[in-house]
Amino acid sequence: MSREVLMLADALAREKNVDREIVFEALEMALASATKKRYEEDVDIRVSIDRETGEYESFRRWLVVPDEAGLQEPDKEILQFEAQEQLSDMEVGDFIEEQIESLAFGRIGAQAAKQVILQRIRDAEREQILNDYLERGEKVMTGTVKRADKNGLIIESGRVEALLRRDQMIPKENLRSGDRVRAYILKVDREARGPQIELSRTCPDFLIKLFENEVPEIEQGLLEIKGAARDPGIRAKIAVVTYDKRIDPIGTCVGVRGTRVTAVRNEVAGEAVDIVLWSEDPAQFVIGALAPAQVSSIVVDEERHAMDVVVDEENLAIAIGRSGQNVRLASELTGWQINIMTPEESAEKTEKETTVVRQLFMDKLDVDQEVADILIEEGFNTLEEVAYVPLSEMLEIDSFDEDTVNELRTRARDSLLTMELAKEERVGEVSQDLRSLEGMTTELIAKLADNQVHTRDDLAELAVDELIEATQIDEETAKTLIMKAREHWFTS
Repeated sequence: MSREVLMLADALAREKNVDREIVFEALEMALASATKKRYEEDVDIRVSIDRETGEYESFRRWLVVPDEAGLQEPDKEILQFEAQEQLSDMEVGDFIEEQIESLAFGRIGAQAAKQVILQRIRDAEREQILNDYLERGEKVMTGTVKRADKNGLIIESGRVEALLRRDQMIPKENLRSGDRVRAYILKVDREARGPQIELSRTCPDFLIKLFENEVPEIEQGLLEIKGAARDPGIRAKIAVVTYDKRIDPIGTCVGVRGTRVTAVRNEVAGEAVDIVLWSEDPAQFVIGALAPAQVSSIVVDEERHAMDVVVDEENLAIAIGRSGQNVRLASELTGWQINIMTPEESAEKTEKETTVVRQLFMDKLDVDQEVADILIEEGFNTLEEVAYVPLSEMLEIDSFDEDTVNELRTRARDSLLTMELAKEERVGEVSQDLRSLEGMTTELIAKLADNQVHTRDDLAELAVDELIEATQIDEETAKTLIMKAREHWFTS
């Protein structure tokens, strides 16, 4: 019988072109499955085949579980203290085994064994085919639409199948069975029962790869695409930079008479592509990304990672784009929040901000409007700047002598200390369960306290817009904090 096992393993390994070990493992599973049918209970069986002789042994086994957990599956588990009565070194996660009589190989349910073996071999074959394909290192798959199913389209490339989900297809694109298609390899899910490769024709990386295929200067390292943003099938923006001053990066991507960019557009259903010069200077990058709109001025807010971009009335519609498309793509490309405004809106906002800062200086530094306005004109916007900017810089202000400067710095520091003590006092009013919530900062807790939010339940009962108004945090952070505050409602 052992000879028969070895012959079968060798024959299947050769026939299916898989490792002999895979066949042995499949045989062990088949024998274990058949042996389980002897028992009415749901038992755990292990079969071990000697790879050299073909002899095999069968064992019933029990998983060692913690004493405090109790037995969830009594036919498959044993408590640790009971296991240690048999073998003193048994740990949780080990197995206690008892050898049982093995089924004769010829008397197994042959059909069941064959199914297990063939399924394991099919899985091994599929894994090998997938590994061979992925070893090529390709990021874009070219294949043929084989069929459609409820999830999307099945794309076949050689012996490899991939799934192009409907939400990863370019809108209004009509792909049919037999059509040739290219798509980006979005992810590989080795646990999936169907196609293990998932594709995308809408992700920015697909557009980048298409340009890399069309523009040899990128492969040569003379040009680099730093990023892309897309409204699939309609419009996109890519940012390019060159490391050779003799090369025009935009012209190189466009190609002679537009051949290169046209080839890319044809692949993505006519999607218009704006090619933007990347810059280390964020403001300059944003100005380029908003093209073809002309920018009048720009104000960068590093703290909020946002920019106020001023454009005149003629450029306003162009800068925003249809349904906000141009500014949205520019924001995605650059990674900055972009606020488009007219000169009038900018002036109004500046005046409001100036009024707030003026009042802050007058109240906290105990100075009149004239002194406050001098500080603002010299570029001071916070008490921290007045308190800690190098003394030499403040002494350059013509309107102030050294005594005035020192007095202003002292008042600013005293005021900051008073404010910090008051903040700590407000934080102390907030319950520990709210203070310990993930994502909380001292600044945020103080703002919540100012708005009478003192407990986790107080926060949980807020609407997102109420939290944003109270703390000036972004919408995503507000949603996350409120959901975390509400977690105990559903787990207690």
